[in-house]
Amino acid sequence: MFPTVREVLALDPVRHGAPRLVAGDVGLDRPVRWVHVTEVPDIAPLLGGGELVLTTGIGLPADDAGVRAFIGDLADVGVSGLVVELGRRYVSGVPRVMAAAAERRGLPLVELRRATPFVRITEAVHGLIVDAQLAELRATEEIHQRFTELSVEGAGPGEVVRQAAELSGCPVVLENLSRQVLAYDPAGESAELLLDGWEQYSRRVRPAGRTAYDGDNGWLVTAVGARGQDWGRLLLRWPAGSDLAAGRRVPGPAGEGGTDGAGPPVVPPTRLTILVERAASTLALGRLIRRDAEGLERQLHGTLLTALLDHSRPVDEVALRARALGVVLERRHLVGVVVRHRGDEPAGEGGPAPEAGHPGDPGAGGGPEAGPARLRDLAEAVGQALHEAKLTGLSSAVDDHAVGVLLALTEPAAEERALAAFATALRRTRPDAGADAPSRSNGRTNGVTRPAGAAVLIAAGSGVGSLREARRSLIEARQVADAARRDRRDLPIFRLPHVGLAGLLHLLRDEPRLQTFVERELGALLTYDAQHPREQLLGTLRAYLEQGRNKSAAAGAAHLSRPAFYERLARIRRVLDVDLDSVEACLSLHVALLALDSIRAR
Repeated sequence: MFPTVREVLALDPVRHGAPRLVAGDVGLDRPVRWVHVTEVPDIAPLLGGGELVLTTGIGLPADDAGVRAFIGDLADVGVSGLVVELGRRYVSGVPRVMAAAAERRGLPLVELRRATPFVRITEAVHGLIVDAQLAELRATEEIHQRFTELSVEGAGPGEVVRQAAELSGCPVVLENLSRQVLAYDPAGESAELLLDGWEQYSRRVRPAGRTAYDGDNGWLVTAVGARGQDWGRLLLRWPAGSDLAAGRRVPGPAGEGGTDGAGPPVVPPTRLTILVERAASTLALGRLIRRDAEGLERQLHGTLLTALLDHSRPVDEVALRARALGVVLERRHLVGVVVRHRGDEPAGEGGPAPEAGHPGDPGAGGGPEAGPARLRDLAEAVGQALHEAKLTGLSSAVDDHAVGVLLALTEPAAEERALAAFATALRRTRPDAGADAPSRSNGRTNGVTRPAGAAVLIAAGSGVGSLREARRSLIEARQVADAARRDRRDLPIFRLPHVGLAGLLHLLRDEPRLQTFVERELGALLTYDAQHPREQLLGTLRAYLEQGRNKSAAAGAAHLSRPAFYERLARIRRVLDVDLDSVEACLSLHVALLALDSIRAR
C-alpha cells in the first residue's frame, strides 16, 4: 500500500537533490507511511512510526551522545528513514557518529548534496500514498463485490478459496478444526510442497486473535464459523519480504514476531486482511444456507426411507412423494447403501477428523450434542458425495449411528460403477472413509494429512428391481455395515460376501438356535468364569484357538508362562469335557466364540 524508501529515493524531486545513501541499506524496503519535516531533536514522541523524516540538521545536538540518542529515538519509534540536506548544518557530510548509529540500528540515512525544496518531496511522496490508498479502496471494493456474488451464487468452498487465491496472488488453504485440508489453491506454487505434513505444520501457526498474522510462520489466519461456533480456519500465506505483495510495518520494538530485525513488525496489506475475512464470511454463510436447505430435504428423504423400512406407508405413496422430490423410484434398479462410523462414540481429540465438505465436527469434544452433530455431518457428506457422483436417490439418517441411501439406477449394469463413484466421492468428502485411509505411521495421502484407518465404512445390499423389494436391500446393507464394524480391512464398499463367517453369525445373532448352540458349547465355561472371576478361562481358550492351537504362541499371547497356560488348558478340558486336540471340537468352540462376540456386541 505504501511506497518504500527505495522507491522514494527514485522520485524526481529526491533525485534532484543528488541523494547518497550513507547507512542502513538493509532498511531500504521499509514502507513510507508519511513524510515529516523537523528541525528539533526531540521529535520522536510526536511520531507514530513509518515516517520518512526530512531535516537540514540545524536543530540537532552538537555532541556525539546527543546525536546517538536522536538516531536511537527515531529507530525506536519505527521511522522508515532519515534524510539530511547538506549545506546549512553539515557541509561536506553527516557526522560519522550519526552514520555509525544509523548503520547499527539499520535505519536508512540519506544525504541530499544539493538544496532541494522539501515541499516538492512531500508532495511527490504523499501523491504516491494517496494513489496507493485509492488503489487499495478499489481493490477492497472488488473484494466485497466478488464475494457478494459468490454468496448469492451459493459457491462451494473450493470456488471461494480459488477466488481468494486469485485476488491475492497468494496460496490459500481452508482447514477444519482437526487441521485437515478441506480446500486449497497454491496460486501457481507447488501444491505438494504447500500441503506436505500440513497437520503438524498448521498446529505451529498460532496467531493471536480471531484474524491475525503469524509473522514467524508467514500466514494470515482467520477463523471460519457462524452463530458462535467456529468450524475451521482460512489461511493465506504472506511471507515477510516475499514478492507476493507489498507489506507495511507497524510500530513496535525490533525483534518481535514478523520482523526482519531491521524495524517494526511487517504485516500484510489491509486489503488482504479484508479479503480473508470476507472469504471466511462467505464460507460460513454458504454452509449455513446449504444446511438449512439440505436439512428440510433430508427430513423428507428420512420420512420416505423410514416408511420403506417399517411399512408405515404404502409403496405407491412413497414412490409418488419421492417423484415430487425429484427422485424417480419406479422402473429403476434400486440399491440400498448404509454409511456409518465404525465406533458409536463421537470422535475425540486424536480421533477421526470431521468431514471435508462440511468441516469442523462440533461434536468432536464428546459433549451432549456430539452424537447428533457427528451424524448430521456424516449425512451432509453423503449428500454431497451423491451430488458429486451425479447419482439419484434418497439419503438420510436411519438410526443414531448410520446414514441410509437408496440409489435409483437406470439399469442393473450400472450398479458397480455407481457404487464405485459414490465411494470415491465420499472419500474426497470424508478423508476417513473407504479403502485409502492410511495407517497412523504415514498419515498422509496425496500430500494431505489424514486420520489413521477408515473410521467410516460403506456397506451395500443386493440390488433389486422394484420398490417393494427395496426394504430387503436396505436391511441387508444395514446388517452388512453392522457386521463390518469388526472387520479390520479397509474396503471401498462392504458387500455380503465380504463379511464372512463373523458377518454371518452377526446377522444370525438374534436366532434362538444360534444362542442355544453357544450355551451348549460354552455355557459351562461361562458359568465357571462367573464363579472364578480371577481366572477367566474363556480368554485362555480364545488365545489357544486364535493361535491355531499352538500352545507356545498362545501362552505368549495370553501373557502366561507355559506351565500356567498348560494348567489352564487342562482345567478347560475338565470344565467343558472336550478334547482340545480334536480339530472338529476346536472348530465348534471357535464358531461358538465368534457367535458369542456377535451376541454381546449389540
